[in-house]
Amino acid sequence: MIVRIDPALPTPVHEQLVTQVIAAIDRSAVRPGDRLPTVRQLAADLGVAPGTVARAYRTLEDGGWIVTRGRRGTAVAERPSDTLEEDVRRAAAALAAAARAADLSPADAHRALDVALAHPERT
Repeated sequence: MIVRIDPALPTPVHEQLVTQVIAAIDRSAVRPGDRLPTVRQLAADLGVAPGTVARAYRTLEDGGWIVTRGRRGTAVAERPSDTLEEDVRRAAAALAAAARAADLSPADAHRALDVALAHPERT
């Protein structure tokens, strides 16, 4: 993961760090479980105060992006919402395949989904 700080930007350094780490996670440059540099190491690499990196890491941890595991360091967190969204995408693909196999129209497939969402006890 490459992080670059631009002191000429009006955005505070800790916000630049937060934004770049989230972007790296979103584009899968770092994945759940990947270790991040220590606060001291990243601060030294970027030439910023350790407190600035610590503040960014706290913000990321509060947002569920990273986890601090004591002596084992800081790592990218598992994102349950990402897993759930992926599960929903897979289920939607399965529904689409089943609808095509049954020769249902898109409107009928939507209706079936609407009923399942409205009445989960029927599923």
